[in-house]
Amino acid sequence: MNLLETWVETPLAGAVGWTLLHSLWEGAIISAALAAALVVMQSPRARYAAACVAMLAMLGSFGFTLVRVMPEGPHGLQTAKPPAFAAWNARAGTDASDPSHPGLAVVAPWLTPFWIAGVWIFYLKHAAGWISVSRLRRRGVCCASDEWQKQVSHLSTRLRLARPVRLLESCLVDSPMVLGHFRPVILMPIGLLAGLPSGQIEAILLHELAHIRRFDYLVNVLQRLVEGLLFYHPAVWWVSRVIRAERENCCDDVAVATSNNAHEYAVALAALEQKRWAGRELAVAATGGSLVKRIRRLLYPKEPNGAWTPLLASAILMVTTAVVLTAWPAAPPQQKSPGAQAPAERTEASPYMKWLNEDVVYIITDRERAAFLKLTTDEERNKFIEQFWLVRSPTPTTGENEFKEEHYRRIAYANEHYGAGVPGWKTDRGRTYIMWGPPDEIVSRVDAKPSENWRYRWIEGVGENVDFGFSDPQLNGEYPLTLNPLRGTRYSPQGQPGLVPARIHVRAQLQEQKLITQVDPIYPPDAMRARIQGVVRFTIVIGKDGRVSSLEQVNGHPSLVAAAGDAVRQWVYQPTLLNGQPVEVVTEVDVSFLLTGK
Repeated sequence: MNLLETWVETPLAGAVGWTLLHSLWEGAIISAALAAALVVMQSPRARYAAACVAMLAMLGSFGFTLVRVMPEGPHGLQTAKPPAFAAWNARAGTDASDPSHPGLAVVAPWLTPFWIAGVWIFYLKHAAGWISVSRLRRRGVCCASDEWQKQVSHLSTRLRLARPVRLLESCLVDSPMVLGHFRPVILMPIGLLAGLPSGQIEAILLHELAHIRRFDYLVNVLQRLVEGLLFYHPAVWWVSRVIRAERENCCDDVAVATSNNAHEYAVALAALEQKRWAGRELAVAATGGSLVKRIRRLLYPKEPNGAWTPLLASAILMVTTAVVLTAWPAAPPQQKSPGAQAPAERTEASPYMKWLNEDVVYIITDRERAAFLKLTTDEERNKFIEQFWLVRSPTPTTGENEFKEEHYRRIAYANEHYGAGVPGWKTDRGRTYIMWGPPDEIVSRVDAKPSENWRYRWIEGVGENVDFGFSDPQLNGEYPLTLNPLRGTRYSPQGQPGLVPARIHVRAQLQEQKLITQVDPIYPPDAMRARIQGVVRFTIVIGKDGRVSSLEQVNGHPSLVAAAGDAVRQWVYQPTLLNGQPVEVVTEVDVSFLLTGK
């Protein structure tokens, strides 16, 4: 008997296992009570407080139950008192410890090691995230102008905030956020202070200062600790979402009440969403929560809150838990042996067949498809898939595969924009987009028979000014292909491995490695005298010869854009090759203007 089995047989392991089981129905009842309270509560502060109380109640019930079922005796491991609650699955005249009648009493101790492992995984993940976020204080930051520092002090006074707050500009964040509790810092994306009207910036700062005043950073850290401890319970994650949503609503109300302009603040939130990352929950930011709901609540505050949905979900959770526990002692149904299952069914359900018939159906060659179907083991299939993407990577030595990333980006885009009665990747527009990328021109006609015409200025292996026509006579949104310039040839590039997309998207960090000639911008004298600094970001197209063929401004101060554009147009990159052929590259570049002197 190994060490794990020996430890699982101890009364302590059984006590923890029973606590985990009891916490399921306890948490369901608490979440149902919270959902009922949210129905009648309209104030974000009251709803936030109720959600915090519910989370504390879940933690408290967990601790109370653990104490009730905790074994007694020397070292707490010798004797165990009977369960504090009735054994749900016990049958009359049976012994729960009898192996011939397996039930929760047998299963409960084995839940403990899995729960401990899960807690460690979640806490290690949160610790790594906290370290990563903490580094944002020191990396890629610069002090905001004295004018904005004074404005932060003035707004802090209006909110009766005693602690000093630092305002920094960072090139590593895409939305404003607050870091720290005892020494709070507000990080603003570099260039944002100069890119939005002052009124909107003040409303955003008020939102972040409200987080500091309400101790939200500290509460968020404690909330993550509870989430890690009760990670297995779906009710805990729902309560956490309620806390985060109402936290943002509370700060929104503070910002609107102080600035007295809900419309301007809503516009500022919409502008921030365009720069949003999906990411750092250990910090609190103005873009947290559901942005659409927040804007609707600010502009139309009397709309219903729709809290019946979580109430119904909690009720379903309680019923499901009761049914599962009631049915637990029943003998498991007879399972078919693996050999009894039809080979065709196993093949169709295989993720490898999904990869073959969905993910790469338009880019795999006939020879590759035949070779893949002949493979017999998963190890061989995994190796084949690895080599399949590697030979198509334009930079196989970097560890990043731009071709693969661009391909899956196109699939996701097609599913999101071209899906109708069928998934977007199956439609003619989706197939064209996946194969050839975004068209250079789209001409749409909206009338009794909607139609679209896509023009590609150049498709490798096809020619110049290639047009695809789509129409929707059935008005079902599928837009079947009506004009096919490849008629008479295979529409998909199967059997034509030489075909490559005319343009690929590459991350800025990867494209920087190919920069050969970089011309520094000339600081505009007027901007220098006005002490204007920041970052100008462009989306650029790099031609097959490695030179910048076009650029489009993303953000940046107007007085810096012209100088930055003149410099970027002179940059030269190493040409990007795909399947041995040069392709155009779309990427983003940042041009920094920083004043070093006073």
